[in-house]
Amino acid sequence: MSDETQGAPAAQANPPSMNMIGQYIRDLSFENPGAPGSIMAGGGNPTFNVSISVAVKKQSDDMYAVELTLNAKANRETNVLFNVELVYGGVFRLKNVPETTLSQLLMIECPRLIFPFARQVLASVTQQGGFPPLMMEPVDFAAIYRQNLAALAAKQGAAPLTDGQPN
Repeated sequence: MSDETQGAPAAQANPPSMNMIGQYIRDLSFENPGAPGSIMAGGGNPTFNVSISVAVKKQSDDMYAVELTLNAKANRETNVLFNVELVYGGVFRLKNVPETTLSQLLMIECPRLIFPFARQVLASVTQQGGFPPLMMEPVDFAAIYRQNLAALAAKQGAAPLTDGQPN
């Protein structure tokens, strides 16, 4: 029992921590190719195509930049109403995080923290462009993480079969 109690204070002395240092817009592009006609013309409801991706860039030993890329395009029939791309990031300091949970924190929890701010930028930009604000639904970053892991595993498993050379 004395071994357990001696090990516990050492573990508590350096607990894992995650802090957001700051947020930023790295890239923002809004295209309204049919303006002003696109905001005056009536017609049926537009179709939307929205995509999201997450990227992580290590900055230093315990600092990471996590960036969300949001692309949204609205069409009415064959006409593009708007096309917007946003790369929104956050800088995070992660200390004493076990290697086994590091990727989950960076690819799930960090994006979950900055997504509401990126969503607000997207809504504001589309509204400033003359359209109703585009309000993205909440995103399940855990599901995206699992899909990416499954796709990577399938690619690695299929790579020797497709070209005969390991990647």
